[in-house]
Amino acid sequence: MKKVGVIMGGVSSEYEVSLNTGREMLKHLDRSKYEGVPVVIHSREELVDAVKGLDFALLALHGAYGEDGTVQGTLETLGIPYSGSGVLASSLCMDKHLSKTIIRSKGVHTPDWLCLDRLEDLSPEAVEALGYPVMVKPNSGGSSIGMTKVNSSAELRSAVEKAFAADRSVLIEEYTEGQEITCPILGGTLLPVIGIRSLGADWFDYSAKYELGGAEERVIQLPAELEERVHAAALACYQALKCTVYARVDMLVKNGIPYVLEVNTLPGMTGTSLLPRSALAAGYSFSGLLDEIISGSLAERRGMEAAVEKQGVPGIQDVHGEAGIQEVQGVVNYV
Repeated sequence: MKKVGVIMGGVSSEYEVSLNTGREMLKHLDRSKYEGVPVVIHSREELVDAVKGLDFALLALHGAYGEDGTVQGTLETLGIPYSGSGVLASSLCMDKHLSKTIIRSKGVHTPDWLCLDRLEDLSPEAVEALGYPVMVKPNSGGSSIGMTKVNSSAELRSAVEKAFAADRSVLIEEYTEGQEITCPILGGTLLPVIGIRSLGADWFDYSAKYELGGAEERVIQLPAELEERVHAAALACYQALKCTVYARVDMLVKNGIPYVLEVNTLPGMTGTSLLPRSALAAGYSFSGLLDEIISGSLAERRGMEAAVEKQGVPGIQDVHGEAGIQEVQGVVNYV
């Protein structure tokens, strides 16, 4: 029986979300296959000692020192296999400015943006050129923490200061009004698309994401042409950013065009999270989803080790397991 440590907590602003993800993972781990061990960390220094004796690290971390490749690099150094994408993909996807630059170079639509490294770099004229409203967000943050919808220049500076309080760089992004959707990917295969509508808020903020009743989230059936464009955009991002095992691609659809907002390499796995909901519509129980993530991750890590042994240099190899997708039932029509 494999000793699986669920790594949760961490040092980012998404600490509580991480604990919720970790608890949910522990609750649904198949006890006939795995010995689940909660591993709560509060500092970077704790990780090395905390993972001793583990056969596998199931990552429930979010944000900095979780999704940015640093934990992945540490675990690779220690020789402990872990869940999800590797070091490169994790660091690329964590940096919204860099990931948007890469996917745009591949022809994927993404809202226009500015990236600031210092508050002194803020140019009201440049933001005016984007056009209000804009979304101001930490460049490397998640869960909508530190994020603000700005409707006028009078609100701009305080929103940028708020975002800088959460991160070292800030993204100012063109506000795109449209149907919000998310596209989970498991083993290189797209799971059912979920449509999102915030209830009581005009954008998908922290409360809408994590509070019961904060948003309406359901599997939707897109028109054939739009579905093809959405799938193509999601897979193009997954491949361009070197993702493996699983990820979630968040988009807004406007006038029939999908605009990618970001790619999450360790998407939330709480009781209200989108990935488990999509997987359930594809026929996976929560336990079955965790089995796929663990088996796919072990195959990916073995593939990397084999590449190193064969070539004598570090390499990255895409390994896509069979997802075993079943027919989606109970979908609603996209409007």
